[in-house]
Amino acid sequence: MKVVLLERIGKLGQMGDVVNVKPGYARNFLLPRKKALRANKENLTRFESQRVQLEAINLEKKTEAEAVFEKLSGQKFVILRQAGETGQLYGSVSTRDIADALGTGGFTAERNQVVLDHPIKTIGLHPVNITLHPEVFATVTINVARSAEEAERQAAGLSAKEDEDDVAAGFEGEESGEEILEEDEVEITVEEETEA
Repeated sequence: MKVVLLERIGKLGQMGDVVNVKPGYARNFLLPRKKALRANKENLTRFESQRVQLEAINLEKKTEAEAVFEKLSGQKFVILRQAGETGQLYGSVSTRDIADALGTGGFTAERNQVVLDHPIKTIGLHPVNITLHPEVFATVTINVARSAEEAERQAAGLSAKEDEDDVAAGFEGEESGEEILEEDEVEITVEEETEA
């Protein structure tokens, strides 16, 4: 089915392009959301008469998206989830979860604006693209952790495994230090008895 695009669509074309798409994609997505018109003679003349207005509206939306991009780009958001010892999540973080985290952080985003290349199924820092406009993308960092403390450690650049090892090494050092002190005390008391 041939359609004329009313806005830029990624991997499809620019505003005003006449493209051939599958009928289901046109009927279920492009036409109901007013992103395209059927490419017939009437619609092409109608598009040409409204082209200046559509370009002005598109430019206004792009300017608004660029303003949001300045505030949103580089932001970090924390999502707390349950996970196993290896860091594997019990489930995954979805686009809805990320949109909710953005909403909690003061930004408005729909789940269809969140671009996930693959599902997030492990704890850690994950870069995620947010589509603000067909030509403007912001990248945010999603910090998936089991607790707020773990999220802070991850944000500081430490992994949960390193922290557990450091804590264990610290306890071992304290225990061995206490044993040495006890041995010294025993030796001192023995020396005092032999001198007397």
